[in-house]
Amino acid sequence: MDGAIVLDKPAGITSFAAVRKIRRLVGGAKVGHLGTLDPAATGVLPIVVGRATRLARFYLDHRREYVARIRFGWSTSTYDAEGIQVGEAKQVELDESALEAALESFRGCVSQVPPPVSAKKVDGVRAYKLARKDEPVELEPAAIEVHALELLELAGPIATVRCLCSAGTYIRSLAHDLGAALGCGAHVCGLNRTKVGEFQLDDAHSLQRLEEFQAEDRLEEAVRPPAALVPGIPVERVDAVTAARIRHGQDFSVSALGECATAQLVKAVDPQGHLLCVGEAVAPGWFHPLVVL
Repeated sequence: MDGAIVLDKPAGITSFAAVRKIRRLVGGAKVGHLGTLDPAATGVLPIVVGRATRLARFYLDHRREYVARIRFGWSTSTYDAEGIQVGEAKQVELDESALEAALESFRGCVSQVPPPVSAKKVDGVRAYKLARKDEPVELEPAAIEVHALELLELAGPIATVRCLCSAGTYIRSLAHDLGAALGCGAHVCGLNRTKVGEFQLDDAHSLQRLEEFQAEDRLEEAVRPPAALVPGIPVERVDAVTAARIRHGQDFSVSALGECATAQLVKAVDPQGHLLCVGEAVAPGWFHPLVVL
């Protein structure tokens, strides 16, 4: 089985635990995910299966979209509701216009420090491991881009926001920094990822539904084939002779007509429409198989 399964990850399990569950469902095939979600978070967790795991590199920079509930009044050690309260709680009466003004400074290209409880490494050690031992965690700020940050609802001390951002953005840090900017502290009290690249929540399956598919011998219905992945890369359909060359790692040419001729990357598919490789341009109209499936 090769392709991608879009999982609607439930709260309370790690991304790695979700991957293990999917691996059991697909009979032990090679499995990987396209971007970690916190255990408390829910939503889109794309999981690549079999030979499609070789395509994971093309999703490293894809945008993510989240809907987050931010609780103002105090911060926590983990920047979410799972952590310990830091400092005294404050009574807050948020003004929508003041909150909108504060959100503006977090839009665009900004610098962000990851949460101390994260998978970032400090001298080769995961930050969360140091934090659990009460050892100091000093993480370097990283450049991120927030393409959209929209206030959806304000209900008392809780704001619901939609954030479209670059890979590597921590919504927990955004909430923490927003609380600091408003002088009242804040943390994430609910987080749902609604999109990763082309994968959307409307296309996602619950673990229960996937288990039902597997029990009914219909799991392949939930698997998006490799040729349908990374839709931003143009497709070149090749003949059987060229397909054989590609399988041996040899360079191949594309039609002088169409978008593939000037593209940096192309997806070569065989006469039956199966993905053979992602090729990288090496000369005008010529490509070298970068990843062969």
